[in-house]
Amino acid sequence: MANDAIQLRAVSRVYGSGDSAVTTLDDVSLSFPTGTFTAVMGPSGSGKSTLLQCAAGIDRPTSGSVTIGGTELTGLSQTKLTLLRRGRVGFVFQALNLLPALTAAQNVALPLKLAGRRVPRAAVRAALDQVGLADRAGHRPSELSGGQQQRVALARALITRPEVLFADEPTGALDSRSGRDVLALLRDMVDGEGRTVVMVTHDPVAASYADRVVFLVDGRVGGELLAPTAESVAARMAGHEVEAVAC
Repeated sequence: MANDAIQLRAVSRVYGSGDSAVTTLDDVSLSFPTGTFTAVMGPSGSGKSTLLQCAAGIDRPTSGSVTIGGTELTGLSQTKLTLLRRGRVGFVFQALNLLPALTAAQNVALPLKLAGRRVPRAAVRAALDQVGLADRAGHRPSELSGGQQQRVALARALITRPEVLFADEPTGALDSRSGRDVLALLRDMVDGEGRTVVMVTHDPVAASYADRVVFLVDGRVGGELLAPTAESVAARMAGHEVEAVAC
């Protein structure tokens, strides 16, 4: 347990109440070891994004507990939770959430500014250089390709040097070459820097970059796959789809 970057214990998330209640996570217990790359997969509506948001402290579970780096999130105030996320967690959203009026460099610097921290130009340059965009620092999102925008979002998540990076469908809107570039960056963060990456994806090729794939079905863990290949992931996903239809 001491080597786990994230732990979820019996986590459930229910939206609404009474007859209209919808359970998106149902008694999920998972551990994500430090310095590993985990892909989370499952059919639409299986709870993948909710899992990511609860694990990152963006959403609070209805029941159960989440621990990041030994810190239990459940009892933290909103202020302390925000400070923990800013200092220890990076999140790349599917929608990117880049501010269109800001340059790439200004978007990358934003987390430090919001945290009231000094923004060293060298750190911003280093973050952009890490994702191969040092020469695009002065460009606004509208002047960048989709792949370049995704890499700016990744640099923004890395500027605080987080212990854990969560990525929600980071290659979903990219062409295959741009997608491979982003996945290679995530893989290098794990292998070269010892960071922990948790990624939601629907793509077996993307999942093959991970050390482990966790499958969700109807808000529950439906199995795991170690040392995944694109072929083994696709076969397992097909099996889960058959199970869902049978149910």
